[in-house]
Amino acid sequence: MKVLSADAAVRRLLADGAVAPGDTLLDSSSGIYAYALALACHRHGMRCHIVGSTTVDEAVRVQLELLGATLERMPPSSDLKLDQSRRVARIRELLEADPRLHWMRQYHDDVHYLGYRPVADAIRSAAGPVPLTVVGGVGSGASTGALGRFLRAGEPPGERTRLAGVQPFGSVTFGSEHVHDPEIIIAGIGSSIPFGNVDHGGYDSVHWTGFTAALSGSVDLMRRHAVFAGLSSGAAYLAARWERAHDPSRTVVVVAADTGHRYLHSVFARHGEATPLDELEPVPVRHTGELALPWSRMEWAGAPAPTLAST
Repeated sequence: MKVLSADAAVRRLLADGAVAPGDTLLDSSSGIYAYALALACHRHGMRCHIVGSTTVDEAVRVQLELLGATLERMPPSSDLKLDQSRRVARIRELLEADPRLHWMRQYHDDVHYLGYRPVADAIRSAAGPVPLTVVGGVGSGASTGALGRFLRAGEPPGERTRLAGVQPFGSVTFGSEHVHDPEIIIAGIGSSIPFGNVDHGGYDSVHWTGFTAALSGSVDLMRRHAVFAGLSSGAAYLAARWERAHDPSRTVVVVAADTGHRYLHSVFARHGEATPLDELEPVPVRHTGELALPWSRMEWAGAPAPTLAST
């Protein structure tokens, strides 16, 4: 999914003269954005250096190597916050040592929104003039946030696209940092550090899903629809089923960000643990202090960023 975002960002930077062919583009990634940026750099004749998470798997590492990108992986850590903080600190060290490097700032720069404009146009063309609800991981803000922004552009007031963001427990982005998920923080859709390009005011509702609920969504998505997608996609599918059932007048668009290959052993091999989705319901909450595993939902209603998410 992030290929579109990275390619459009690099094209804009080249057009603006912020970078030139042959320059080195730098960023931090847990895997998917690293691959997307490497592809964009390969296309546009740029060098690529990735400060990678401990979660970067061997398949991504080999592809980065073949694309000419360099990967600097952080030491193993079970603490996502420590892993992310280390990566950001290392990026700052590299920039200080060589100011010619260009930091792509995928978590902070709105330039990453641009690649989703044609996606929004394609969604609107396929769906027609119907009310939409877009459901997907929040991440850095440059996917569901961008789709919501572009789909709403020019819409009549009564047909405003609704945006439902999906978050893991333990993420500061929408204030769930105090809830510990004993299994995992779902990589890619939340963060233990602030993300500067998340437009909190664009979200109508937020679903927080724990590992067990997301696993159940991923397994059902494969069994029912033959879609082999990642854990964040399973969480989004779970949330989208709820949104559709509670407002059947709207067409629901689910963002499935990646394939399920990196989750083969940790999720799909454990399919026997999946809970039937008809047995799952989100806990309705009025504020983030009421959040509870394995799944909670809140009408966000365009509220501003929580304190820790904006520092």
